[in-house]
Amino acid sequence: MADVATWADDAFAALTELPAVHRVGLALVEGGGRRLRFTASDRDGGSEVPWCDVDGYDDVPLNTAVRTGEPVIGSLADLHDRYPAYVSRQEGTSTSALAAVPLLAAGQVVGGYLLLFDRVQAFGRAQVSDLARRGRVLGDRLGRAQGGSRRPPRDWAPSAPLPPGARLAVHDVPPEPAAVAGARRFLRTTLQHWGVDDSVADAAVLCLSELVTNAVIHSHGGCLVQAVLDDGVLTTTVLDWGASPSASVASVADPLQVHGRGLQLVEALASRWGHEFDDGASVWFSMDVG
Repeated sequence: MADVATWADDAFAALTELPAVHRVGLALVEGGGRRLRFTASDRDGGSEVPWCDVDGYDDVPLNTAVRTGEPVIGSLADLHDRYPAYVSRQEGTSTSALAAVPLLAAGQVVGGYLLLFDRVQAFGRAQVSDLARRGRVLGDRLGRAQGGSRRPPRDWAPSAPLPPGARLAVHDVPPEPAAVAGARRFLRTTLQHWGVDDSVADAAVLCLSELVTNAVIHSHGGCLVQAVLDDGVLTTTVLDWGASPSASVASVADPLQVHGRGLQLVEALASRWGHEFDDGASVWFSMDVG
């Protein structure tokens, strides 16, 4: 979390300088959004940023901004009917208004930031636009910090020796939605070179596309694709070091997700599949080549 700690320090420095802001909160998505990691500018953690886990479904402005991807902005008087318990907890403090803004990376919500103001704000168009822009900038930096701390080295090699005669190909996928097409081309070209039948290659490319899409979009990080052909069996693995690698596996297993065809498609086309968690997530499927 060293890179994220640096990101948090920089975010606090930038946000606490805004006019009338007396407290800043930061939240990071975990557990597919069911849980958030939270910290605030007035927490004393010594040399380390002190984080705590909070329920992502608590009815507070910051959680709403993270869940919906829309900012929650207004004076405490304006927000009282919507968040009575939260507003009542601000009584006796200097807070007069707040802004809860989602953090966006690659179009996905990766967290949120909260500003507490000691003066009522007009929240005109220019100020609201600036708050949203900061959410995009900070979210992009957070995505790079989280992904960068988990990216594998480019000279990656299997942890165990391959069986004699096995063939291996590896492709590094950057944390960009457009990179999914490159992963598909890599696997198709590799399988053509290995002489794999077109029908098997088509099925493998479809499965890979779903898994890489989930890794890039849902966990906000890049991934590594590994293809191994051994004794008539093709095993393709997506190694995910993204911001929330468990989210990429959860979305594969949830047919109601936007990209949730994953499990149904993999189960229908592959002979076997599975996933493991270690320093990230590993999702694999195998197909009989014949």
